Amino acid sequence: REGAAGSQENAAGKFEFNPKDGIDNPALSLAEDTDGEAAGEPRFYLLSKGSTETFGFCLHEELGSHGHVVRQVELGGLAQRRGLQDGDRLLQVNGHFVDHLDHQRVVQKIKASGNQVLLAVLDGDSYEAAKALGRDLAQLLPADVRPRLCHVKRDKSGFGFSVSGPEGTKGMFQLSVRQDGPADRAGVPTGSWLLELNGASVRSCSRSQLARKLKQSGSKMTLLVASSAVEEFYRLRGLQAPAASADTSWLPYRARELRMAKGPGGYGFLLKEDDYGAGAIGQFLWEVDAGLPAEQAGMKEGDRVLAVNGESIEGLDHQETVLRIRAHEDRVTLLVIDPASDEFYRSVRFGDPWGAAGLGDGVDLSPRPAW
Repeated sequence: REGAAGSQENAAGKFEFNPKDGIDNPALSLAEDTDGEAAGEPRFYLLSKGSTETFGFCLHEELGSHGHVVRQVELGGLAQRRGLQDGDRLLQVNGHFVDHLDHQRVVQKIKASGNQVLLAVLDGDSYEAAKALGRDLAQLLPADVRPRLCHVKRDKSGFGFSVSGPEGTKGMFQLSVRQDGPADRAGVPTGSWLLELNGASVRSCSRSQLARKLKQSGSKMTLLVASSAVEEFYRLRGLQAPAASADTSWLPYRARELRMAKGPGGYGFLLKEDDYGAGAIGQFLWEVDAGLPAEQAGMKEGDRVLAVNGESIEGLDHQETVLRIRAHEDRVTLLVIDPASDEFYRSVRFGDPWGAAGLGDGVDLSPRPAW
């Protein structure tokens, strides 16, 4: 059937349930709390906080101890309520193995996740024992439990997928994808399960509500989808698969890395500080000079800086960012994102995939050094 997302006349058509392996109870309610894994096995926690709250724990690097150590678990805080314990070692952030990364980089990954983060931890004793035995801790974790974020643009035949679901059950929608259609080209796997549509969860949607939302999407839509194996992984742990952990490799929107060596006339751009929504302050690139290193590296006016020389500038003010750029006298590497990509990631609530939010109102709050 070509229709649930492909045309209005079929969008409200009959839904048929075709369960995949591992989806043995589609009516199961997903809750965030979990009792965790067996002793000595990694435990997974999805922490979701408000914009004024904290996750309720600190991450330490300690002499005499290996790994990234969970400390100062706030009594009654979010982390403690979910089950995080003092002394746990952090293994994964949003599906990415981090045990081998330097401490500051791991902290940045958590901060960049925004208000929701998926953590995998191992208790301290099991961690130290595994280290003493020389075990590869990455082998303790599933190979890939990331959902996939896909952006589908409609063509004259529709979006190229149809939807089926169990009669009378909310939130369980499986996708059948037409080969070489828009959804297939956008990376949507056939048989995958729909988790979010345009940044909003569908788990409370009835089939008629979903059909209506699909029709309202216009000429393009963004889908968060999961294979049966990924869906089962989260379901069995009572977790929702977060967009922050998604595989974004199929998206047309992405950050860009600009490598520049300073020329006789400098780098050839100005930096200004600006608000980009919800009170967030960012560092933006403007007045890119023709023919100078910045333009040659691909810099565009309005790009927002996400990282300098591989380190996130999340939380840094204008002068601190300037100092980072000047740290190496004759060269710099910037990770940037253009306004359209910035806007896209904000629309799907991605936190900060090395950038998520929109461009501010253009008010220049600098001083503005020129390079």
